[in-house]
Amino acid sequence: MRAVIVAIGVAFLVSLFGTPLAIKVFTRLKAGQPIRAEGPQMHQGKKGTPTMGGVVFILATVIAYVAGHLALTTLPDAQIAQVEPTITALVLLGLMVFSGAVGFIDDFLKVRKRHSGGLSARGKLLGQILVGALFGVIALYFPSTMTDSSGAVTNTETVGSTTLSFIRDIPALDVSKIGAVIIFIFVVMAATNGVNLTDGLDGLATGASVMVLGAYAVIAFWQYRHWCADPAYTANPNNYCYAVRDPLEIALIAGAAAGACVGFLWWNTSPARIFMGDTGALGLGGLIAGMAMSTRTVLLLPIIGGLFVIITMSVVIQIISFKTTGKRVFRMSPLQHHFELAGWSEVNIVVRFWIIAGIGVAIALGLFYSDFLANMG
Repeated sequence: MRAVIVAIGVAFLVSLFGTPLAIKVFTRLKAGQPIRAEGPQMHQGKKGTPTMGGVVFILATVIAYVAGHLALTTLPDAQIAQVEPTITALVLLGLMVFSGAVGFIDDFLKVRKRHSGGLSARGKLLGQILVGALFGVIALYFPSTMTDSSGAVTNTETVGSTTLSFIRDIPALDVSKIGAVIIFIFVVMAATNGVNLTDGLDGLATGASVMVLGAYAVIAFWQYRHWCADPAYTANPNNYCYAVRDPLEIALIAGAAAGACVGFLWWNTSPARIFMGDTGALGLGGLIAGMAMSTRTVLLLPIIGGLFVIITMSVVIQIISFKTTGKRVFRMSPLQHHFELAGWSEVNIVVRFWIIAGIGVAIALGLFYSDFLANMG
C-alpha cells in the first residue's frame, strides 16, 4: 500500500507543478487548439488554448511508477511485492505512451495546419490497431516466471487471458490466443475512442478518468491482497483468490495515473488553461483498456466506463439515424454538445456527467465485491 500511495503522491505533484510549465512551453510554441467551425459557437472563445497537455500526466505516471518501485525496495517481502519491473508494467505503460504518441501526431498536425483536421480517421485507426496488436501479443505470449524461495514456479499467468472475463475469467468462453489478441485490439480501439469522444468540455474526460482509474486501483489492490500467487494467503484452501499477473503493479500504475490526472485537472477544469488533446485522451484510453485486460474484468469495463459508453453510443446513434432517415436524434453529438445547445452551462454538464461516471464506477465496484463475498461464502 505504501508504494501505491507514494506513486499517487509523486504523480500528483509532478502533474500539478509540471502543467504550468507545459502551458508556458506550448504557448510559446504556439501549440494552440484549433476549434471546429461546425462545433458549438461558444467554443470559439477557447481557440488558441494550449493543447497536448496529456504529455504532462503521461510523463508524471511514468515518473511515479519509478518512484513507487523505489518504495517497494523497502518492503519486507520482495517476492510478493514484485520489486523488479514486469511485463505487466511494460504493457500498461506501453499502451499509455504509444496510444498517446498516436494522439500526439494528431495534435501536432492540427497545430501545424492550424486546422481541427489532424491525422486522418484511417491513420488514427491504423495506429490504434498497431498499438493494440503489439501489446496484445506481449500480453498473451509472455507468461510470468515468478518463483518461491525453493525455486518452484508459483505464477505462470500472462498479462491478458485467453478467456473472456467479467469479474474474473469465464473458463467456458475460451477464445484462443489469437482471438484474445483480436479482442485486445478491439478493447484498445473502443477505450481510446470512448475517452477521446468524451474529451469535449473542460475537465470532463479528466475527471471521469480519475474515477475509472481509481476504481481499477481499488480492484487491483484487492486482487493483490487475495492473490493466488501469495503462498501466505493460499495456505488456507478456503480463501478465494484471483489468478492474475502482478496486481500490485496494476494498482500502482492505476493509482499513479489517477493522481496525475487530478494534478492536471487543477489547470484543466473550466475555464481550462490547457487541453489534454488527443495525446492525453488516447493515452488514457489505452491505459484503461490495459487495466480491463490485466485485471480480467473486460466485460465489466462498459460499466466502470459507463459514461464513455453512453457518449460513444450517442455518436453511433446519431450517425445511424442520419444515414438511414436523414434526421438527427440529438442537436449535436457527442452527447455533451447536445446539452450545450439545449442551454445547459458547461460546468453543469461536466458535474452531472461526472455523477453519471461515478454511478457506473460504484455499480462496478459493488458487483466486484459482491462476487468476492459470494465466492468466500
